[in-house]
Amino acid sequence: MSNTNTSNASATPNAVSSHILGFPRIGAQRELKFALERFWRGESSEAELTQVGQQLRRQHWRWQAEAGLNWVTVGDFAWYDQILNTAALLGALPARFGFNAKTLTLSQYFELARGNTDQFALEMTKYFDTNYHYLVPELSSSTAFAGGVDWFFHEVEDALTQGHAVKAVLPGPLTFLWLSKCKQEGYDKLDLLARCVEGYTRVLNRLASLGVKQIQLDEPILGLDLPASWLAAFAPTYQALAGQGLAIVLATYFADVSAHQALLAQLPIAALHLDGVRAPAQIQTFAANWPQDKALSLGVIDGRNIWANDLAATLAWLTPLQAQLGARLWLAPSCSLLHVPVDLAQEDDLDAELKSWLAFARQKLHELQVLQTALNGGINQPAVRAALEANAAAQAARRQSPRIHNPSVSERLASLPAEIDQRAAPFAVRQQAQRARFNLPLLPTTTIGSFPQTTAIRAARAAFKRGELAAADYEAAMRDEIRLVVAKQAELGLDVPVHGEAERNDMVEYFGEQLAGFAFTRFGWVQSYGSRCVKPPIIFGDVSRPQPMTVAWSSYAQSLTQQPMKGMLTGPVTILQWSFVRDDQPRATTCAQIALAIRDEVQDLENAGIGIIQIDEPAFREGLPLHQRDWADYLAWAGRAFRISAAVVGNATQIHTHMCYAEFNDILPAIAAMDADVITIETSRSDMELLEAFGEFAYPNEIGPGVYDIHSPRVPQVAEMLRLIGKALAVIPAERLWINPDCGLKTRGWPETEAALRNMLAATQQARAALAQGLPLSVVSPTPAPATASAGGACHCH
Repeated sequence: MSNTNTSNASATPNAVSSHILGFPRIGAQRELKFALERFWRGESSEAELTQVGQQLRRQHWRWQAEAGLNWVTVGDFAWYDQILNTAALLGALPARFGFNAKTLTLSQYFELARGNTDQFALEMTKYFDTNYHYLVPELSSSTAFAGGVDWFFHEVEDALTQGHAVKAVLPGPLTFLWLSKCKQEGYDKLDLLARCVEGYTRVLNRLASLGVKQIQLDEPILGLDLPASWLAAFAPTYQALAGQGLAIVLATYFADVSAHQALLAQLPIAALHLDGVRAPAQIQTFAANWPQDKALSLGVIDGRNIWANDLAATLAWLTPLQAQLGARLWLAPSCSLLHVPVDLAQEDDLDAELKSWLAFARQKLHELQVLQTALNGGINQPAVRAALEANAAAQAARRQSPRIHNPSVSERLASLPAEIDQRAAPFAVRQQAQRARFNLPLLPTTTIGSFPQTTAIRAARAAFKRGELAAADYEAAMRDEIRLVVAKQAELGLDVPVHGEAERNDMVEYFGEQLAGFAFTRFGWVQSYGSRCVKPPIIFGDVSRPQPMTVAWSSYAQSLTQQPMKGMLTGPVTILQWSFVRDDQPRATTCAQIALAIRDEVQDLENAGIGIIQIDEPAFREGLPLHQRDWADYLAWAGRAFRISAAVVGNATQIHTHMCYAEFNDILPAIAAMDADVITIETSRSDMELLEAFGEFAYPNEIGPGVYDIHSPRVPQVAEMLRLIGKALAVIPAERLWINPDCGLKTRGWPETEAALRNMLAATQQARAALAQGLPLSVVSPTPAPATASAGGACHCH
C-alpha cells in the first residue's frame, strides 16, 4: 500500500478519502508528559520543551501520511489542553491573570492551567462523556477575541514545509462558547458570538493566506439537547465563516445528530462528520438525502475503544454507501484518537491472542488504510488480502474464546434478589447509629484517600514488578509508608484518617489487576489532562473477585490508630468508565459484574472491623449519555450498581463516595438515590458554585465539598479555605458538613501536602469556634499562614 497521502484518492473515479479528527499528543513513550514535568521543575528550557513538541507533531504527521490518509490533521496538539489553546489563540483569556494574549509565554500558559501564588487555576471539567478534562475559558462582556498567540499558525507552517496536505482543526465557535463560563451575572455568553466569530474569521483568513484549503471545526454540542437559541445560531455563524476561502469540515461525534439533518444539510460546509460507532443508525438517515455538493465523513473506526475493527463487516455496509455517495464518502475514526493509546506494537507482554483483538491509534490508521484501499479497488492487493484474513481470524477467535465467559458469574447475576441494592434502614436511622459509633466532632475532617506517592514508593513498586524485590520486602516497605501516613495524619489532627494507598499504582488499575476478566498494558497510556496520563485496564471477559484486594492493608492501618480508619475502594461505575470495556455485551451487564466484586470486598472490610468505607465514583456523571432521552436508563443501572456494591453493610457502617469535577445540577435526584451516607465533591475551582445546587435540592445526606484544589501545587491560605467553609455553611447545615480537600493527594509533594492540610485544619478549628460562639465566619480573624507554591511536578488527580 502506498505511503503518500494522495494515491488512494485517485485510485478510482469514485475513490473514497480518509482522514482522522485528531491524534494522541502525548507520544508513544509519554515524551510530552516527561518534557512538561522537566520544564515545570525548572530542569529544562522552553526551547527544549518546544523541540519535543515539534518532534512529536512531525512523527504523528508522518504516520498519517504513511497510512495513505488524504490529509494530515494539524491543530490537535496542545501543551496542556486544546480548549485552552483556542482561548489563547483567540485572545479570550481571563482578565484576573493580567496576561497579554498576543505575548503569552509558555510559563504564563501553564499558570492559567495550574494556578500561581496569586490566582487559582482555570476551572477544569470533563469533555462531554469522556475522561479527558478540559480547562474552562472564563469570559465576560469585555472579552474581545482580538487575537492571541501564533502557535497554531507556526504548526501549520511546519506541516506545510514537511510537504503534507494539511487539514487544520479547531473547536467550533459555538462549542467553544458552550464549553466556556461567563461569571458575569445576568450576561448571556451567547451574546459574545458575534465577537467570537470575528476572531475565528481572522484565524481562517490567516490559514487561507498560508495555503491551507480545509478547516475542521468540531461542534460536538450538536449531540446535546441544545436550546433553540443555540441551534438558531449555527446558520448565521457558518454563513459568516464560509466566505473565508477554506472548505469547512463540520465534525460531530459522541452522539446521534440526525434531529439536525435539515439544518446541517443547509449549512455552507464542504463536509459533515458523523459518529458511526456511537450512533450508526444516523448514517442512513443522512446518506439518503445528503446534498450532492457536500461530502459525508463517516466515523467507522472506534476512536474511544481499543477493539480491532471487524473489517469485513465494515466493508459490507460501506460498499453500498460508496455506490450511493461515490467520492463524497470519506472514512475516519468516530472521534479524535486522543482517547486511545498510541501504539500496540510496543505491548510485548500481552499474549498474542489477546493482542490480535486490539487496535491502538497507529493500528487504527492501518485499519483506515485497509478499508480505503479495499473500497478503492485494491481489495485483492496481497497486503490488503492478508490484513483482511488476519482480521477475520482474530474476530472469530475472540467470539469463540473460552476466556471471555464465566458461567458462575452469569448464574450469580441471574439469581440476584430484588432488594440486593437496598440498605437495611433509611439514612436517618443509619446516621444515628454512625454518630453513636464514631463520635466525630462538628465539621469532621478527612482526605479523599491517597497521599503522596514518593520516588521511593514508585521505585519499590517497579523493583517488585521486575522481580528485583521480594514480596515480603515490598510489603514491609509499603507498611512503613502506611505507618508514616497514619502518624502524619495523627500529628495534623485529621478526624478520619486513611492508609494513603501507597501500594496502589492507579485507582482503577490496582483493582483490575486483582479481578478476573481484566488485562493490562505497559504503554497503553491515555491523556487525562496536562501531563496526567492514565493506563486504562482492558475488560475482555466476565468479571469476578478471586480473593480480597484491600483488607490486609486497611486492617494494618486500623491497627495503628484508635480513630476510625477509612477503607478505600473504587466504585463499579468508575472502574467501568475508566477501562476499555468489552463491546460484545451491554455495559450495564459488565457494570453489574464489577458491582458484585466490589460488594464482596465491602463485606470483607466490614467483617475486618473497618467501619467507614469510601466507594469512589468520580466518573458517575461522566457516563451520562449526551441526550436526555437516554438518561433514565443509564442512571437506573449505574445507580443500582453502586447500591449493590454498598448495600451489604449494617447501619453503623458509614459509606462514603467521592465525585470529580462535573455539573451535578441535573442529576441530583439520582445522586441522592445512590444513598451514600457521605458524599465528597470537588468544588474549590468553581468557588463552591457546584455546592449551591446541592443546597437548593436539599441533599438529604452528609456532604464534604472540597475546600482546596489539589490539582495545583499552590498552597492556599487559611483565610481562603475559611471563606469557602463559610460559603458551604450557607447552604449545608453544619451537622451534615465535612471538611476535606478536593481530591486525592497522590501526586502532590509532602511539603505542600502537609502545609495545605495544616491550613485546612486551622480553618476548620476557627470555623468550629465561630459556630460554637454563634458568630458568622466573616468575623473570625484567620491564623496567618504563608501562601506558598511548590516547585513540585504536574497537577494530577487521584
